[in-house]
Amino acid sequence: MNLTLKIWRQKDASSKGAIVDYQVKGIEGDMSFLEMLDVLNEQLITKGEEPVVFDHDCREGICGSCSLQINGEPHGPDRLVTTCQLHMRKFNDGDTIYIEPFRAKAFPVVKDLMVDRSAFDRIQHAGGYISVNTSGNTIDANAIPVNKDNADDAFAAATCIGCGACVAACKNASAMLFTSAKVSQFALLPQGQVEATDRVLAMVNQMDEEGFGNCTNTGACEIECPKGISLENIARMNREYLKASIKG
Repeated sequence: MNLTLKIWRQKDASSKGAIVDYQVKGIEGDMSFLEMLDVLNEQLITKGEEPVVFDHDCREGICGSCSLQINGEPHGPDRLVTTCQLHMRKFNDGDTIYIEPFRAKAFPVVKDLMVDRSAFDRIQHAGGYISVNTSGNTIDANAIPVNKDNADDAFAAATCIGCGACVAACKNASAMLFTSAKVSQFALLPQGQVEATDRVLAMVNQMDEEGFGNCTNTGACEIECPKGISLENIARMNREYLKASIKG
């Protein structure tokens, strides 16, 4: 498979970037998208050119760091997969592929295709935790009954990997789906009730401070999310926020 790659190159956050064309040949359909970029970088290094910088870690669809905008879609044309799980068989011989970083004010470009997503970390730090008894007299988790539906919904919310696809897909660069998933995974469980009021207020306020936009219920975030996080979490977060505001 021979491909034309149009890749965003940018030296650093303060430099002006541009799309640069590259040709790659002999790409196999069973390669992952990141393996295809590895082939390109090997070619560039061999020629003495600077390789394309992109973020990655586990390459198993778990860490979310491989986030790329591929032909205008976060993580590319497949569904419920991260970029590292996207296979080149989704493309055809002779295709032109546009590869860009996620675009959001709160995700400044570090270099080329790598962006700084530490804004997500700061939202988590603001309230994404629960009180834990570490005195040595911890309570057996099985001693606290949890409704099965609530447990399932909390687990589904907890599968969010914080990749930022929801932000990249949203016309307002909203982080509502990410933040609501982190709120929901605790709001649905008894262990999360101690900090419930402070948590939702702190996390939503931090989200706003980071410069993310507001939700307009377009639904693109859920469609592009590699873990299928539901919009129901946003509704739940709004309810939690309203309750916390009234209590405050």
